[in-house]
Amino acid sequence: MTFNSDGETLVGTLFRPDGATGPLPTVVAGGGWCYVKEIVLPHVARIVEEQGVQFLGFDYRGFGESSGDRRQHIDPWEQISDYKNALSYVENRDDVNSEKLGAFGISYSGGHVLVLAATDPRVKSVVGVVPVVEGYDNMRRAHGEINFAKLEDFILDDRRERAKGNAGNFLPMSSPTPSTQLSTWPFPNIGEVFHRLKESGEAERHIHESTVESTELLLNYSVFPYLSRILDTKVMLIVAEGDNITMWDREIAAFNAVASPHKRLELLPAVSHMSLYSDRADTNVAAAAAANWFAQAFEPVASNLKDA
Repeated sequence: MTFNSDGETLVGTLFRPDGATGPLPTVVAGGGWCYVKEIVLPHVARIVEEQGVQFLGFDYRGFGESSGDRRQHIDPWEQISDYKNALSYVENRDDVNSEKLGAFGISYSGGHVLVLAATDPRVKSVVGVVPVVEGYDNMRRAHGEINFAKLEDFILDDRRERAKGNAGNFLPMSSPTPSTQLSTWPFPNIGEVFHRLKESGEAERHIHESTVESTELLLNYSVFPYLSRILDTKVMLIVAEGDNITMWDREIAAFNAVASPHKRLELLPAVSHMSLYSDRADTNVAAAAAANWFAQAFEPVASNLKDA
């Protein structure tokens, strides 16, 4: 299916529970850094739909099957707008209960859904898994003092070139040799996992790079100014105890800053950021927690299922 987002055509996949009749609660979901909709989201969707909840996973503008002349460019605010336009699309569908809308995000989009919870009153419940919550500190910690300085210089050089009218450069999502090759996320196992997903056919449209400007925008990204604005929306954050990529201590700090009393922190022991992609058992644990959260948020949700 397709829908409009600020003049671009986004492509999504709607997962509807078998035997469902009538309008259902519906969750919209985009992916993380350089993701396409086939990465993780279908596995989460199949568990969420067991609770009688529809799930729409979509490609952002510039990624996967969606349109966008500037490919592999990650502007978090454009992606948040894509989320909001996905909500506008589903709320007008006859098979959607527009009073019961939610959002799911993982990694970068795990932060996006917190901004959504603060800024879009249509969203009644969100789940963020291993979210990026603070780009600057995240990058500085991930790269270390020396390489972070090199990254800043590289970003500045790219901005100077763009100011001359030249096309911007690209930066690998990750690198097998982060000490000698700059990348946005300097963790070799990221590339290993994503390349396996691509080679397996699960994510054939994944491209392991983004514009340099994407990383510049990441440095200015923070969900913290929005968290005090989340007053009544139901919020679950799922944090992996072994996550050294998106700073699980800062994720917990973000959870504590959410104003809404309707919130839950799910801590997954012996789980890492990347095992959520490479180990289906870990994916399923996170998906089951998300499914239960949405089911509670949207109660009663099973009335439109024939077998209920």
